[in-house]
Amino acid sequence: MAASKRIKPPRKGRKKDPFAVVRGKVVERIEVSTMDDDCSIGIMFKDRTYLGFDVEPFLRITPDFSDWKTHNYKPLKRWKPLRTE
Repeated sequence: MAASKRIKPPRKGRKKDPFAVVRGKVVERIEVSTMDDDCSIGIMFKDRTYLGFDVEPFLRITPDFSDWKTHNYKPLKRWKPLRTE
């Protein structure tokens, strides 16, 4: 009989994943809005569910896409900072 896998409890000091409900979903598109009255980031998934973030104004967001396969940061692409208008 195969041994059952034990699920490790989260390490002390680590918070539970607040977005576990979307883990494994496939992203269809990402939307970023930086208009005066609407600062938000939204992620539309292939199954037509949506995760949205309302962002307080006067922020600067600097997107960065990286590879962590070797457990070391390797930048693949950087974008110009997004600023509220």
